[in-house]
Amino acid sequence: MSASAWETVLARLDAAAELGGIDPDIQRFLRSPRRVLEVSVPVKMDDGRIEVFTGWRVHHDTTRGPGKGGIRFHPSVDVDEVKALAAMMTFKTAILDLPFGGAKGGVRCDPAKLSLGELERLTRRYTYEISPLLGPERDVPAPDINTDGRVMAWLMDTLSMTQREFLPGSVTGKPLSVGGTRGHSGATSAGVLVCARAAFRELGLSLAGRRAVIQGFGKVGGPLAFLLHSAGMRVVAVADVGGAVVNGGGLDPFALSDHVAATGSVAGFPGGDELAADSIWDIESDLLVPAALGGVIDELVAKRVQTKVIVEAANGPTTAEAQEVLDERGIVVVPDILANAGGVTASYFEWAQSRQGYPWDEGIVAERLRAQMEAAFVDVWARAQVLGTDLRTGAFVLALERIAEAIEARGLFP
Repeated sequence: MSASAWETVLARLDAAAELGGIDPDIQRFLRSPRRVLEVSVPVKMDDGRIEVFTGWRVHHDTTRGPGKGGIRFHPSVDVDEVKALAAMMTFKTAILDLPFGGAKGGVRCDPAKLSLGELERLTRRYTYEISPLLGPERDVPAPDINTDGRVMAWLMDTLSMTQREFLPGSVTGKPLSVGGTRGHSGATSAGVLVCARAAFRELGLSLAGRRAVIQGFGKVGGPLAFLLHSAGMRVVAVADVGGAVVNGGGLDPFALSDHVAATGSVAGFPGGDELAADSIWDIESDLLVPAALGGVIDELVAKRVQTKVIVEAANGPTTAEAQEVLDERGIVVVPDILANAGGVTASYFEWAQSRQGYPWDEGIVAERLRAQMEAAFVDVWARAQVLGTDLRTGAFVLALERIAEAIEARGLFP
């Protein structure tokens, strides 16, 4: 039986704590979430019946600042997954040196089966139920799987109505009309590109002319294809839930995006040859980007991939067993807690702008995002080199050191 998502996080935490010489008391402190809230979410459906959903909001650790983490709506969401993702946000915000702790939320539902009205009622009731944990100084949610700016606007409005004050800093990833920030929607993809450039630089390689493969063509994989193409790479294969398409000379990301918008999948794209989605792992490349759901690179897939660098745009795409295989094969893996942190970094910028009441110029957002991601990569690479370990372990050790420093500085109340 494979380890659960939470058990996997604990194993990585323990290994990093031992390697980094972290105080055992702090290690025990971080092995338990600060708080776990499970709520019942009753919703009146369009046909008049009441459907009851289950939701969660978890604060893993808030020593360094308010909880920060997305909210996902998905049929498979459970408390174990939410706890694991909240812990990963604790580490991610520490690696990027942001003034946040780690949080995550979710509702077990299938948004594809909900009308717009049902989705809004679900969002507002869930927000009300978890509202004791929320606020600009307590916990700041953001979009995640199956949630977007519209959902965040409903969440902000619900919280603002119940608190009797306008709270734009209570969520990030909002529409521009209610305090969102330019550049937020593509920030995760932009951060992945920064990490890819940095990894290739450290390996003495250039991006120009190199082959890239992207697994997933959604909110991250789609924009990333444009960015990699603009950087001079050939995106030779893309896969999504509907299938995969390959073209050794490089796919046209503009035409592919139009095709996906029209059909809902990359499958059947006339600008390349169609193949089974699982065959994406066998395509030879210089860069492989898993940009869909977690756990897709298991031990068997890790033995199949033909690439030099993996940059994890998705959360938890590589299992612990697969990481060992990739390390043995000499494949560099830029871990998710670093690689996909562009989103939370842009969320930090939006939170800061909401609190200031002053929007930044888009160019300032882009440059500060690049600088923050570059600095984090340099710190993680240096830590891994000193420790003689892989980047994932180096990132965890760096994060734990920063969190431990904050815990020691604040002490324990009472």
